[in-house]
Amino acid sequence: MRRSPLALAALATIAVPGLDPYDVRALAAPDSDTDAALVADSQRRRWVVRAPVDAASGAALEAETALVGRLSEQVDAGRLPFAVPTPVGFAALPEGGRAVVHAQITGRACELDALEPGPGLAADLGRCIAALHELPVAVIESLGLPAYSADEYRRRRQSEVDEAARTGHVPATLLARWEAQLEDVSWWRFRPTVVHGDLSADRVLVADGEVAGILGWSQAMVADPADDLAWLLVAAPADAAESIVEAYQLRRTELTDPHLADRAMLAGELALARWLLFGVRSGDQDVVADAAGMLADLDNQTRPVSVDPEVEAG
Repeated sequence: MRRSPLALAALATIAVPGLDPYDVRALAAPDSDTDAALVADSQRRRWVVRAPVDAASGAALEAETALVGRLSEQVDAGRLPFAVPTPVGFAALPEGGRAVVHAQITGRACELDALEPGPGLAADLGRCIAALHELPVAVIESLGLPAYSADEYRRRRQSEVDEAARTGHVPATLLARWEAQLEDVSWWRFRPTVVHGDLSADRVLVADGEVAGILGWSQAMVADPADDLAWLLVAAPADAAESIVEAYQLRRTELTDPHLADRAMLAGELALARWLLFGVRSGDQDVVADAAGMLADLDNQTRPVSVDPEVEAG
């Protein structure tokens, strides 16, 4: 069931004893399966309350909450240089499950267009992602969350490409390039790490030129570290992306992954295939058309330029 901001504020007062709300507003949740609100109390503190909309989203929220608890320990130990949405209270729901409350992390969404090269925010992004990838994989595995070997993850990507190909909306030249990259075993010799799995500009909060916090941990797993860099290498200015990768590599230990950036770019492209598959599975023809258009544009942008033999000879 969906809950109004006022209903969520009432749950927050149950979850956090002494919380006296004076203002509440709806908040975009990190995922579509939870309702969320921002509650300000009489002491000017700000709280985020999230409640699942059904049993499945309740189970997902519980798993995410357990993981964030483990990540909070890593923050306290100084291994993660950014805040995570640490739960401070819970409120039982009549239909089962719990609403979760955490203190709001101060910051604004990361603006990729404004990133500049050098030792500022771009470098801090690289260091923060590297710090996440340096965590022990037991943080994920001990909670029963997904954990893939390098080859298992390659085959997972291959399955996505195969399914996208069957829709008939992936250009043949683009599909051939993806298949060649997935079949090149040298690309897929990497050490799986803890990954966020769904990083984007609105999940990375920035304050005072540094990463202040990271939200939305429901897709965390042990997988390809390139996935967490894809959104940056695809959308950030090229010179800023170089600073991100350089800072990332300096922060990592025992990093021998010459195809990290290659896989990150591939992951960014395959996001379009997943968008296409979402449209097909949900029967949303507008999404299918949007994805097909973007795939066609990508094919045009990345297709090798052919040279007329007569022009070349002349």
